[in-house]
Amino acid sequence: MAIFKGAGVAIVTPFKADGEVNYEEFAKQIDFQIANGTDAIIVCGTTGESACLSHEEHLAVIDFCIKHVNHRVPVVAGTGSNCTDTAVYLSVEAEKLGADALLIVTPYYNKATQRGLIDHYRIIADAVRIPIILYSVKSRTGTNIDPKTAAELINNVPNIVGIKEASGDIGQVARIMALTDGKAELYSGNDDQVVPILSLGGLGVISVVSNIAPTYMHDMVMNYHNGALEDARKMQLKVLDLCGALFCEVNPIPVKHAMNLMGMNAGPMRRPLSPMEPENLERLKKAMRDFGIGI
Repeated sequence: MAIFKGAGVAIVTPFKADGEVNYEEFAKQIDFQIANGTDAIIVCGTTGESACLSHEEHLAVIDFCIKHVNHRVPVVAGTGSNCTDTAVYLSVEAEKLGADALLIVTPYYNKATQRGLIDHYRIIADAVRIPIILYSVKSRTGTNIDPKTAAELINNVPNIVGIKEASGDIGQVARIMALTDGKAELYSGNDDQVVPILSLGGLGVISVVSNIAPTYMHDMVMNYHNGALEDARKMQLKVLDLCGALFCEVNPIPVKHAMNLMGMNAGPMRRPLSPMEPENLERLKKAMRDFGIGI
């Protein structure tokens, strides 16, 4: 059975002005997501600024999310690291806390070989029992999960069940599905490529846009799955300008600004992330208004 089908939000981690995690606002965000149709919460991923959380904070945020969600939707915990031992530690602890699944990004900076990636993921998978979603995003980590590598892991490691594909290479995505006989649990990692990935057998999206438009992203995916292909296609095209604005600077800078504009109090980013450039902020505001989001 799939971990989830639909649109899962890559949820931000809200901070107070002093840099501490704002758990009161985090609870409100979680409730907003669930009330508006989000199909899963993905916590402590890239959008959650996991790279700027201490290990203690990382696990505390996962723990809070799991407890507050309280089984209303699946919680997928981001537990990847550039160090295999650290990824094992975070993964084991997240499983103990009750995560439904893990999202594990490729080791960043180290630029592992494909054989190194296979060993890395096998070691993590052997340490836990819950399902693992691979996360391929070369633009952020410097390392791609090649289709043969993804297929070797998905086909041969029982609890490695799927992949979040953010390479931007549709041909690569198709090859992964061909090499796994379509059994990979495939999620788009790019909000502007959801429908194309669904057409290759994808289950849904792990979405940044869902932070500000959860119902829309859920409905787009479910329209596709329910056979309303033309509606899904039109929704994909309509959201493109908003996607562009939300990624005109590195994620999660724009989405946190968007949430703050909507009164959702996502707070600041942690350094080295910085506030948006004025011209990009104006682009974001225009895209939000054009999409129909009140600010």
